[in-house]
Amino acid sequence: MAISAQDVKKLREMTGAGMMDCKKALQEANGDFDEAVTILRKKGQKISSKRADRETTEGVVFINETEDGKQATLVALNCETDFVAKNEDFVNLGQAVLKVATDNAPADLAALKGLSIDGRSIEEHLTDLMGKIGEKIEVSAYEQLKADKVVSYIHSNAKIGVLVALNGDSSDEVAGVGRDIAMQIAAMKPVSVDETGVPEEVKQREMEIGKEQARKEGKPDNILEKIAMGKLNKFYKENTLLHQQFVKDSSKTIKQVLADVNKDLKVDTFKLVSIG
Repeated sequence: MAISAQDVKKLREMTGAGMMDCKKALQEANGDFDEAVTILRKKGQKISSKRADRETTEGVVFINETEDGKQATLVALNCETDFVAKNEDFVNLGQAVLKVATDNAPADLAALKGLSIDGRSIEEHLTDLMGKIGEKIEVSAYEQLKADKVVSYIHSNAKIGVLVALNGDSSDEVAGVGRDIAMQIAAMKPVSVDETGVPEEVKQREMEIGKEQARKEGKPDNILEKIAMGKLNKFYKENTLLHQQFVKDSSKTIKQVLADVNKDLKVDTFKLVSIG
């Protein structure tokens, strides 16, 4: 049957699919809009299944901060190519997922994926967009922090995002130092705020590495533990936020930078999300 341009436009507005895909779907469905929608969704499901093992090393990090600066939400939407990461429909979906995450504060990433946008689940929207674009697309990360002041940072390539929760002060000066600390986290990638947040298995691994290095250097067994502890403390200095040297002033640690603003100012936690 003949398919009018008006019908194709209507289906495109309903699904967001490309004009030619909409025309083909309507032709296959003999003009039945519900059936055409089903055909387009099946196409997305087929592409999703076919590309399930593809790596999604490109994408965009999206962040929303509340006006009072006490909450920030982050989501990462991944795809296969940088070209798709710049696609308007891809960006629009990422912003829509961010809004749902901000408004509903789901418990985790799985809970976020179960939420709906305009009456349809996020997973359905992802499948539809895969059908339209032809690449694997997935929400890979979701974080939300609340504190006296939550500061965010997105690196210029939009593939690295950071949230920092600070307690003890919420002044404008805290917002400035918080941004510096967020940039520090993006650049130096600390494993935790301080040594208390380093996973036990990481501590044990670093101790064993330290002991093995000392053995190879011919150090006696009775001092291996002491040498390994020294190397672990060096690991803390280089890999935990508060003990790292401040990238803007290496004469200070992050802990000292915080104290210069307010002795009660603390970094409660941070979240670092990197695509690729």
